[in-house]
Amino acid sequence: MKPRIKLATMVIPDHGEMILYQHDHDFTIIVNGHNLMHSRRHESELELARLGCAHVTGQPDISVLIGGLGMGYTLRQTLKLLDSRSKIIMSELMPCIVEWNHKFLGKLNHQPLHDPRVDLKVTNVIDIITHSKNKFDTILLDIDNGPEALSSTQNSRLYSYQGILACKTALRKKGCLAVWSAKPDKEFENLVMDCGFHIHRYRVPAHRGKNASSHFIWIASENIKNIPPGGSESHKQKLKKNKWQDQKKTKQTVWKQS
Repeated sequence: MKPRIKLATMVIPDHGEMILYQHDHDFTIIVNGHNLMHSRRHESELELARLGCAHVTGQPDISVLIGGLGMGYTLRQTLKLLDSRSKIIMSELMPCIVEWNHKFLGKLNHQPLHDPRVDLKVTNVIDIITHSKNKFDTILLDIDNGPEALSSTQNSRLYSYQGILACKTALRKKGCLAVWSAKPDKEFENLVMDCGFHIHRYRVPAHRGKNASSHFIWIASENIKNIPPGGSESHKQKLKKNKWQDQKKTKQTVWKQS
């Protein structure tokens, strides 16, 4: 049996540690003892691209923003769905993830960062979103573990009331917002609807094969016709205490902080 090899280690925000391991042909990224991603468990990353780009597949000159490079699976699938004139802004906050993709992980997806349609930005996707207006046909977000931050509490800003409103502004009129999550979150769905979106939730397998665990993808759009079939349509529910209401009352606080 081949041993598991530690390829690289990186200290991340909030004083955590991110480690890249290789076992035979498989790779794993672990954050503070939690498995953040595995090269065999990427089916939901492919579905993020398929569902998020379903309304524009086959159309020319599409503009897509991807937040979160991971191991490159969502990026490669998006490239497969778009024509040669389309453009993808690939935003990744952590330089180590970009470095690991160039050095170790790129071969998993035939070096998607080398595609001329890709414009790599090593920055927080929030900065791109807040400086964009009517720019993207699709925004695909696979940041951290979804609305519940795992590797950095700063990521929660993206999934706040102001973060979703900023995504809405950055999208074109018929655009879609796609969000990956490790688990469902009804309060987050209510937040997205409060921002003026229709939203559907899709349960997708983490990997192919029997007994596959599930992850979740939300597709949100101002036009419900742009949301792909399937999934479950979300409806607002009265909650005993909705944490998003406090965010709505303090719109100019956390979001304005760097």
